Amino acid sequence: MDYFLEPIRRYADFTGRCRRRNFWMYVLIYNIISLIISAIDVAGNSKWLGIVYGLALLLPSLAVTARRLHDTGRSGWWQLIWLIPIVGWIVLIVFLCQDSDAGENEYGSNPKALDVAIE
Repeated sequence: MDYFLEPIRRYADFTGRCRRRNFWMYVLIYNIISLIISAIDVAGNSKWLGIVYGLALLLPSLAVTARRLHDTGRSGWWQLIWLIPIVGWIVLIVFLCQDSDAGENEYGSNPKALDVAIE
């Protein structure tokens, strides 16, 4: 659950880097909760819970995506490529799936190396 809570704690932190595992676990938990909320909305004939959930997590989602892009050596502004239908979506997903830049880059030290050093 920390994979989900850490980006929420750092909701407005667009600096630094985020490991691939942390990012995709956040996305997985976000989508599981979103499915549950959608089911509740449909059962209750409402849409407000889903809208509030999506708006509440918009900023943390943008921030964690920017940090994930930083981990691959790209600016967080690359998120805007999502606005290009199909091709932009594919390109962004490929960027988000790539491995971390080895060592330090302009956005900070490699979080994967830090995790290995701690273990």
